[in-house]
Amino acid sequence: MLNVALPKGRLGEKVYEMFEKAGFDCPSIRENSRKLIFENEKSSVRYFWVKPSDVPVYVERGAADIGVAGKDILLEYEPDVYELLDLDIGKCRMAVAAPEDFRDDPSKTLKVATKFSRIAREYYSSTGRDIDIIHLNGSIEIAPILGLSDVIVDIVETGVTLRENNLKVFETIFPISARLIANKSSFKFKNDLCEKVLKELAFQTGRDNK
Repeated sequence: MLNVALPKGRLGEKVYEMFEKAGFDCPSIRENSRKLIFENEKSSVRYFWVKPSDVPVYVERGAADIGVAGKDILLEYEPDVYELLDLDIGKCRMAVAAPEDFRDDPSKTLKVATKFSRIAREYYSSTGRDIDIIHLNGSIEIAPILGLSDVIVDIVETGVTLRENNLKVFETIFPISARLIANKSSFKFKNDLCEKVLKELAFQTGRDNK
C-alpha cells in the first residue's frame, strides 16, 4: 500500500485527478464526507488530506511515502525528502510587494513582514540588505498599510488582493509550482510503486523524456 499525503483544497483535488489518471484511483475520495483517509486495496493506495504546509512533515517522518507540496514550502522548511518531479500545476510566485509609492531607503533597516522567514532572510542576505523580519501567519497585506512593515514577502498568484489594497510587486524572488516528493526510505523499499507513480505523472506533465 502506497501512502499519499495530499494538500487540502483545490490543488489537492487537481493532484488527485492526476493520480487517478495514473491508475491509482480511489472512488471513496469523491464521496461527500468528512473522512480524511481513503484507501483502495485494488489500486494499492491510501490517500489522506492534510494542511499543505504539513505535507513535507508527513513525508519526511514516514507517515506518508509520497506527497505533493509547493516549492515555497520545500524551500521554507527544507525537509529531508526526495524532490522527484515538478507537476507543473499550482503555479504562482514568491515576491516582494509594497505600497505603490514605496521607495527603499538603503540607509535604514528594511522591515519585512512574511510567513516565509527563511526565504525572506536568505533572499535579502544575498542582496546584502539589512532587514528586520516580522513573522506573521496571515493577512500579510495589511502590515505595510498599518505601518507594521515596509514590504511583504509572500505568494502572489493573480495579484488581485495586492491591487485591492494598493500594493504592487517590486521583485519576483522565484516561481512556484507543486512538486512530487518522497520519503527516502519509502523510495528505496517501495521503489516499484514510487517509480510507477513517477513515470505516469511525468508522462502527464510531458516531462517523461526530460
